[in-house]
Amino acid sequence: MEAMRQSWSDDRLDDLNHRVDAGFTRVDERFAQMEDRMDKRFAQMDARFAQMDERMDARFAQMEERMQSGFNRADERLEACFARLDAKIDSRIDASAAGLRQEMHMGFHEVHSRFDRMQQTMIRVGGGLIGVMIATGGGLIATQL
Repeated sequence: MEAMRQSWSDDRLDDLNHRVDAGFTRVDERFAQMEDRMDKRFAQMDARFAQMDERMDARFAQMEERMQSGFNRADERLEACFARLDAKIDSRIDASAAGLRQEMHMGFHEVHSRFDRMQQTMIRVGGGLIGVMIATGGGLIATQL
């Protein structure tokens, strides 16, 4: 072992030191090159992601526009259907109301005519009773004299 120590002279140690330093310098350069390549790749990936984002945003905008257009058409069709339905319901209600009004008018006319006949009957009965009372009163007076 001592022989080995003596065989390592200062020149040999300096030479080893320079070779180790040169090796680390090469490793450092390779790491720097690798970092540059990775930075470039990440920059390319960032650019691609940005392009994808732009394309996706454009596609989503188109899709949103198409969907909104479809919703607008559906709204218009529904509004038209509701308008037709309202018109049908209104016409049926109007027809039913007209029939009901006519039926009620005839019913009220019948009730009025019954009240008129009842009134005439009451007047006749009342007039007859008054006549009977007058005749009875006249008969009583005649018999008393």
